[in-house]
Amino acid sequence: MTRRLPIRVPANRKVRFGLLIFLVLVLVAAFGPLFVSHVLGQSPTRLHAGGALESPSGKHWLGTTSSGQDVLAQLVAGTRTSLLVGLVGGAIATALAVLLGVLSGYSTGRSGAALTAFVNIFLVIPGLPLLILVASYTRGRGGWVTVAVIIGLTSWAGGARAKRAQTLSLRNRDFVAAAGYSGESRARILFLEVMPHLAPVIASTFLFSVVGSIAAEAGLDFIGAGHASTVSWGTMLYWVQSQGALQSGAWWWFLPPGLCIALVGTAAGLVNFGVDELADPRLRTRRATGPAARPRRTGGLTPEKAR
Repeated sequence: MTRRLPIRVPANRKVRFGLLIFLVLVLVAAFGPLFVSHVLGQSPTRLHAGGALESPSGKHWLGTTSSGQDVLAQLVAGTRTSLLVGLVGGAIATALAVLLGVLSGYSTGRSGAALTAFVNIFLVIPGLPLLILVASYTRGRGGWVTVAVIIGLTSWAGGARAKRAQTLSLRNRDFVAAAGYSGESRARILFLEVMPHLAPVIASTFLFSVVGSIAAEAGLDFIGAGHASTVSWGTMLYWVQSQGALQSGAWWWFLPPGLCIALVGTAAGLVNFGVDELADPRLRTRRATGPAARPRRTGGLTPEKAR
């Protein structure tokens, strides 16, 4: 199944649509700032580029902020920052979750107990207060990289617990025991026998770690724990709240960053649902035996007799 998964993933509609959303956001993050600066002549940090709280127009496609900054320029620059935070934070959290989760689930004796205790300690530590405390102490020093590293280092415990449970189930399987009896090293068994069967779980963990990192960064900026000079979806929402855009009815200011965050979550959910359908035989069976696959009623006759 894991060998056929990379070939069958593009054939799933949910995965296609989710990856399409991610691709559009990545293209906006990569080439959007060039388009905004060279074609539209706007900058996300330039004050008084237009009037205060101007509604969308031909000059300012998404209107302006209370300081006259172009909202589209901020949204495009914020897309790059938020996606970078999500990818880096998600990669760190997923790597730690896979490493510690698989090792704690496969190891036995004192080493396995020590790794399990280490994972459990971080699991019971409240992640959000710890994240706010560390982020408030650093105050965004180092830019988005510091924020992404902090988020990744404080959000891996839940994924590690899930990987440990899956590894415990795989550790007693016949093919893993046969690899051990044949003299394979522990590292080879983990990478060639255990890890391929965890591929759908790891992919799901990475996707939701990316979404969680983006949401965490937006939450930190929204409460003022981030760096106010960094342009991201979170800082846009912070200035929306502090400048009273909701009371002013400036929907063009607060709606785009919120929709972008929701769009990333939707894309991750679609990809996760599609991968589950490909990896879980029960879901494939239900899909194949759905209403469209049921035989047509012919009044008690077989299809041959009905014809």
